[in-house]
Amino acid sequence: MAKGKGGYPGGMSGNMGNLMKQAQKMQRQMEEATKELEDKEITAAAGGGAVEVTVSGKKEIVKVKLSEEVVDPDDIEMLEDLIMAAANEALRQMEELSQESMSKITGGLGGLGGGFPF
Repeated sequence: MAKGKGGYPGGMSGNMGNLMKQAQKMQRQMEEATKELEDKEITAAAGGGAVEVTVSGKKEIVKVKLSEEVVDPDDIEMLEDLIMAAANEALRQMEELSQESMSKITGGLGGLGGGFPF
């Protein structure tokens, strides 16, 4: 039984080269998508729009907007809860956008290795 040039039966070394090229292409696409996401911003509101929080693609809070009527010195706890709710929703939406973007590139592999035939 003769071996192919690469020492693997059936020309396996050529398939491995193609697989490496595909992985490198996917890595470049993921890097480009990550850069694009970093430039995006998402705003979420709580309390019927009384509190708005904007987060960046880097998952950092970049803006907090409060309506005057929500600022009640006798009810600081409600304001804290509204800020937390708006911030968490904005971060959740940014994470969802990030997952969708990466899923388009990986084809839903669920991480490297899950869909490769070896």
